Amino acid sequence: MAIIGEAKQRQPSTLFLKFAKRCVDELCSSVQSVNSVVLASGDGFEVASVSNQNSFDSSKVAAVSSSLLSMVHAFTSEIRLNNCQSFILDATNGKAIIAHVPCDNYPMVLMVLTDENALLGQVLHGMRFCSQRLVEGDLKLAN
Repeated sequence: MAIIGEAKQRQPSTLFLKFAKRCVDELCSSVQSVNSVVLASGDGFEVASVSNQNSFDSSKVAAVSSSLLSMVHAFTSEIRLNNCQSFILDATNGKAIIAHVPCDNYPMVLMVLTDENALLGQVLHGMRFCSQRLVEGDLKLAN
């Protein structure tokens, strides 16, 4: 997966996992209309998640989000759009936004699910802030 890259570590530290869970929780609680957040490894395994929805399968969403981001990266490369970092699925009842989190030690994928009232700018800003915190945490909490 070109966009995700190879992780330098096989698994993030317990300290980083706790930090990632806190970041995901804060994103879900601080941005209006966000219903679910899933943070996945580049190979599709759940790292952290939170959801306000019943019967939300975060492990399945993690796997699909990682695969979709890889496919979108391949597609955008084919049509000569360079370095695609995210994409948005827009439906009548909400949006799903999937983005690359470029951590050096453990590259990840962030998926946010919103309701139909979400303000896209607020959601994207929240995701960027969360992603940046994860990148910084990855550097500080490595090993």
